[in-house]
Amino acid sequence: MRVGVLGGTFDPIHLGHLKIAEEARLKLDLERVLFIPTGQPRLRTDKYLSPVADRLRMVELATSDNPYFQVCDNETRRGGPTYTVDTLIELRGSLGTDASLYFIVGVDILRRFHDWKEPERVLELCNVVVVTRPGHEDFDWPAWLVTFPQAADRLTRLDTTMVDISGTEIRRRSGQGKSVRKLVPASVAEYIQERNLYTQQ
Repeated sequence: MRVGVLGGTFDPIHLGHLKIAEEARLKLDLERVLFIPTGQPRLRTDKYLSPVADRLRMVELATSDNPYFQVCDNETRRGGPTYTVDTLIELRGSLGTDASLYFIVGVDILRRFHDWKEPERVLELCNVVVVTRPGHEDFDWPAWLVTFPQAADRLTRLDTTMVDISGTEIRRRSGQGKSVRKLVPASVAEYIQERNLYTQQ
């Protein structure tokens, strides 16, 4: 069983996330993709993070019409700072040793990978699928692989037709009363409006 894992604050989840997940599923022949909203990420630098219940609900709404997408609340249930290595260990326990996990990340994440909790253990638990992103063409792959040589045979670069969408832009537009319907699924746009999620930012 080949399972994709896509984590993030999803504040909010947007069309870019969904596109990456679907392209990864098709190109890597994944049976499903797990969306895992973070609880309180240790390396998050933003001062504001929407309540867990709202972020989780938006992911549920956004993924409800794709039978290959599944929402996983492991991190939001855990409480306190959340670590990828703990989530992967938990998934490995629930899915079994026969499951192959494909952890989907943006190339920008690799720049901070050495700051993660037990990065070497993360590489033991999963294959890493790196989504290339505009603005990171200068990433030094050889140097990174020198630091993490065990990743050489567990790393896949995924060139996608990127959608240039950011959560920051969506929150800004929402806070200004502008439409975000071209950036997020309609159900998520309606939820943001109903809950007035970003009006105070």
